[in-house]
Amino acid sequence: MIPLLIPSRFFRTSPLVLAGAFLATLTTLARAEVALPGIFTDHMVLQRDQPVAVWGTATPGESVTVRFATESQSTVADSSGKWSLRLGALPASAEGREFTVIASNTITLTDVLVGEVWLCSGQSNMEKPLGIRAGQTPCDNSIAEIAAAAHPLLRLYQFPRNGNASEGDSTLRWLACSPASVDKSHFSASGYYFGRELLRELKVPVGLIHSSVGGTRIEPWTPPEAYSNRPALADIASAVAADQPYKKVKVGSLYASMIRPLSPYTLRGFIWYQGESNLMLDDSLVYTEKMRALIEGWRAAWGLPEAAFYHVQLAPYAYSRRKLPDHLSVYALPRFWEAQDRSLAIPHTGQAVINDTVTRSSDIHPTNKLDVGLRLARAALRQTYGRSDIVASGPIFASLEKRDSAIALRFDASEGLAARGGGALAGFAIAGENHQFVPAVAELSGRDVLVSSPSVAAPVAVRYAWHETAAGNLANASGLPARAFRTDDWPVETTRALAPEELAAPPAPKTP
Repeated sequence: MIPLLIPSRFFRTSPLVLAGAFLATLTTLARAEVALPGIFTDHMVLQRDQPVAVWGTATPGESVTVRFATESQSTVADSSGKWSLRLGALPASAEGREFTVIASNTITLTDVLVGEVWLCSGQSNMEKPLGIRAGQTPCDNSIAEIAAAAHPLLRLYQFPRNGNASEGDSTLRWLACSPASVDKSHFSASGYYFGRELLRELKVPVGLIHSSVGGTRIEPWTPPEAYSNRPALADIASAVAADQPYKKVKVGSLYASMIRPLSPYTLRGFIWYQGESNLMLDDSLVYTEKMRALIEGWRAAWGLPEAAFYHVQLAPYAYSRRKLPDHLSVYALPRFWEAQDRSLAIPHTGQAVINDTVTRSSDIHPTNKLDVGLRLARAALRQTYGRSDIVASGPIFASLEKRDSAIALRFDASEGLAARGGGALAGFAIAGENHQFVPAVAELSGRDVLVSSPSVAAPVAVRYAWHETAAGNLANASGLPARAFRTDDWPVETTRALAPEELAAPPAPKTP
């Protein structure tokens, strides 16, 4: 029990006065001021066209009223002091208005807008800022891009690693996007470009919440309960039930510290750029189901079963050159791409393919984050906002037809098929019944691509860009690249034995 420090003057007063003062002190200590979670600050953006969740704490039994624009809703704090309510759906507004919470005390937040809200999360490639980060090359044109980042209707909320504010007033508060705020907060470059494009196209305020940590796997980001009743992930569910780490990580730890504090702040959806750390564990066979657990777990936490979820397909990178517990083959990354592709069967999801954006296959942090953000925005604009005039995908392999000594490939999203940059198509390989792939000649024939090789008289299978450092150039009229694909389902080794010279080489640096 906390001792009560009673001023000495009380001992010179009557017992009745003393008792009254004592009771008043107890009442003051028992009363807690109304409070909001840290995600509610000045300059925030509320989600338009949806009931807006508001919650917090107060004295048990206390009446709490929230007012914003034309909305006023009241509730009563429960026996533990928690309260929650929902404001009615509001139209978009670029007018900065006051947001007020009234109880025994009053909280007034200023310059609050209404528009579109998205959460950006993942590992180091989502975390990568526009400018300088130790151990990484700054993003392309970073100096000019930061200088031009004056977008007052784009609002940024930077959640620091593990929720610990260590970067002054640039974290844990909403900031209007400016050259200073985007730089000092080290805000996600991919997220920034995504939000900037939505702002440009939708012409309503946009709020971005960024919560990422480099070098992290998907399991810590997923609610532990999301692994229940998933036979393919029974080993993770067992670790959760036993309160034990799973492959040296605590399942749900980052969810608890960096995602759950943000829910159920009303939003439109999520963008996700992660997978490198899981790929390095040769996780392609189960990563689709892990994505499903994450997506469904986050949607459940927000109470939004149809919230949009758009992810970035991993970029080409020479994973096979890294010394890992399981040394990867050049096909480990293509197999992981297949796992990411399969996750598109989950409703309300989409993918940004970036296999054409990498200039150095030795850099796991590609510096072109502009195309990452723009392609995520294309997916959102088409699928979430109904912009049928926007193409969101490059060519997707649909079917094949054998034609004598060639194979004709047909694609979806194939309007204006072309070789990016002109010249001949590249990145195709073809094989016969012996399963031996050789480089192929690929030619456009209307909406088809004819693939052949003089050394394969009776071809049965084609692969495109199916290598960790893929260099294909097939694109559509929107300039979007074709996904890597294969027409076969032959077994593929995703790990390999190290050569003697590799065994003697020093280990590659860890992924920051």
